Amino acid sequence: MRVRPLRRRLIRRTRPRFRGLSFNRLIPNLMTLVGLCVGLTGIRFAFEGRWSAAVIAVAVAALIDGLDGRLARLLKGTSRFGAEFDSLSDFLCFGVAPALILFLWTMSGAGGIGWALCMVYAVCAALRLARFNAAIDGTPRPSYAYNFFQGVPAPAGAALCLLPMVASFQAREWGAPALSEALRHPITNGVALLGVASLMVSTLPTYSFKNFKVPEEWVLPGFLGVVVFATFLMSEPWGAMVAAGLVYLGMVPFSYRSHARLRAEAEAMAKQAEGPQLVGGLRPTANTSTRESANAGFSMGAFAAAPAGAPGQPPVAPQDGASAPATAPATADQPAASPGAGETPPQGRPPSQAAG
Repeated sequence: MRVRPLRRRLIRRTRPRFRGLSFNRLIPNLMTLVGLCVGLTGIRFAFEGRWSAAVIAVAVAALIDGLDGRLARLLKGTSRFGAEFDSLSDFLCFGVAPALILFLWTMSGAGGIGWALCMVYAVCAALRLARFNAAIDGTPRPSYAYNFFQGVPAPAGAALCLLPMVASFQAREWGAPALSEALRHPITNGVALLGVASLMVSTLPTYSFKNFKVPEEWVLPGFLGVVVFATFLMSEPWGAMVAAGLVYLGMVPFSYRSHARLRAEAEAMAKQAEGPQLVGGLRPTANTSTRESANAGFSMGAFAAAPAGAPGQPPVAPQDGASAPATAPATADQPAASPGAGETPPQGRPPSQAAG
C-alpha cells in the first residue's frame, strides 16, 4: 500500500472564487422588484373592481419604496442601475397605477376630460422623476438643501391624489353616503389630480426625512405617537391614512419656512466669509495691499527727501552734515533719496506737492 507523503497531505487547497456582486448589494434591487410587482397587482385589482385592495397595494408599494433606498445606503449597495430601476418602478407604481385606479373608479364618468386629467398626472410624475435623475449627475446642491426634495415626491403624490378615494371609503363606513358620493365625484378627484400634479413638478421644498434627527426630549413622545398611530391604523385604516395625508399636507408650509431660514443663514455666513468690500465691490487682495504699501512708502520717501527751500528744487542728499551738490530728479527707475538723520519734511505744503 502506497502512503502519500505528509507534505502533500498538508497542502491547503484553494477554492475557486466566483466573480460577481455580493448578495447584500442585490437586496435593495430585489425589494424594488417586489414593489414593482405589487404596483402591477394594484392595477389588476382596479380592473377587477377591488378598490380597497388596489389602494392597499399602492400603499404597500410606497412602503417598500421608502425602505429600499435606506437599505441600499446601509448596505453600501447604491448604484446607477438601482437608481434608474427605482425611478421606473416609481413611475409605474405612483404615476400610472394611481391614474388608472382613479380613472376606472370615477374619472371615466367625465369622458375625455377625465382621461386627460389622469394623463396630466402621469406625465407630471414622469417629469418629476426625470428631474430627480438628472439632478444626480448635475451640479451639487448646497449642504442645507440635502434634507429637502424639490416638489412633492412620487409616493407622496400618489397618496395625496388617492386621498379623496380613501376618505370616501371612510365616509361610507361612518354611514355618510352623501359625503362618500361627493368625494367620489369627478370634479373632486379632478381638482386633486391637478393640484398634486402641480406640486410634483414645482420647486417647492419638502422634507425628505433622509437625515431626520429626533431630539432626545422627543424620543419617548415619538414612540407613543407611533403606537397610537399603529393602533389607529389597525382599527380604522382608512381614517388613519386620511389623517397621515392631511398631516403631510400641513407640513408643506413648515418645510418651505425651514428651507428659507436655512438658505438665509447660509447666505449670511457666505457674506461674512467674503470679508470687507472696497468701493466698486472689489475685495482687497495680497498683491493690491502690497502695491498700495509700496506706493505709500515711495510717496512718503519723496516727501521727506524734499529740502526746506523753494518749491521745485530737486532733493539733495546730505553728507556728514554738509550740503551735497544737487542730484538729478527722481524718475521711475531711480527713486528719490531717503531723508537723512535729523531732517524734517517742509511745513505748510500738501503731500502731493511735496512728492513731486
